[in-house]
Amino acid sequence: MAELELYQQKIMECEQEIGKGIIGQRDIIRQVMLVMLSGGNVLLEGMPGLGKTMLVRTIGQVFSLSFKRIQFTPDLMPSDVTGTDIMVKEESRSSFRFQPGPVFANLVLADEINRATPKTQSALLEAMQEHTVTVGNESHRLDEPFMVLATQNPIEQEGTYPLPEAQLDRFLFKVLVQFPSKEELRGIVGLTEGQQPPRIRSLMGGEELLQIRELIARIPIADAVMDYLLELVMATHEPHPFIREGASPRAAQALIRTSRARAFLEGRVNVSFEDVQHVAYPVLRHRVILNFDAVSEGISEDVVIRQLIEAKEKGIYA
Repeated sequence: MAELELYQQKIMECEQEIGKGIIGQRDIIRQVMLVMLSGGNVLLEGMPGLGKTMLVRTIGQVFSLSFKRIQFTPDLMPSDVTGTDIMVKEESRSSFRFQPGPVFANLVLADEINRATPKTQSALLEAMQEHTVTVGNESHRLDEPFMVLATQNPIEQEGTYPLPEAQLDRFLFKVLVQFPSKEELRGIVGLTEGQQPPRIRSLMGGEELLQIRELIARIPIADAVMDYLLELVMATHEPHPFIREGASPRAAQALIRTSRARAFLEGRVNVSFEDVQHVAYPVLRHRVILNFDAVSEGISEDVVIRQLIEAKEKGIYA
């Protein structure tokens, strides 16, 4: 218990330090922290210029993690992401040597990922799921902790390629980055136009982050909460006027991991129903595929998820 409280306090300090370099977006910071503590990847969706890149860079500074940025463009090739074998001449003979790509870092920012072709997008699949990169016949292990933070522009914008469901499923969370309020915008302008940028301190290392993940993985989940969590995922496969395809089994795994992480951040040693409900939106919004009726009526994934949660709440509190 004492160990959990100590680590919880350190994570809260890291969260506050990240907030020094990011005006507003407190909820976004918290959601990205949940993904970091759960050992997953996060997809940030929002208009350009909302501070998504600065957020990732600041996280790298606070946690002392190596950071690489990949700017996804239509002409980007898979080898530009993973790396490639290059020929090297040594004395009287030549040999091939692997040249690592930018994916070999603790934090990888895949900027505007949906502007690249599907072939290049898929170059990240193995790295995101297995934490390895295979080039030719050889696999290369990525350093831990490893995390992909991808940004994408809304699919309504020109020049975008929608991410396939298989790749979306690799992201633990899909986080919607909203436009700041007037006061937050005032702070952003003041921070970037004329004021001295704040000095961001390094408060934690990668090894300590891995230790915290192991501690979180041991947080128990009561049978009733586990049943509720599983039933929520199963509900996405039941007949619904707006759902075309339900969530995959990875959704249940994501709910378990991130619910534990939220309980940890709240200073508790057990997972509650409210923890599951809180993380259900970013876990399910990119895994539930809506049908044409939902699109034509302007029904969003979050609206459908809220309907599922409310339906299950009646069963809990009846």
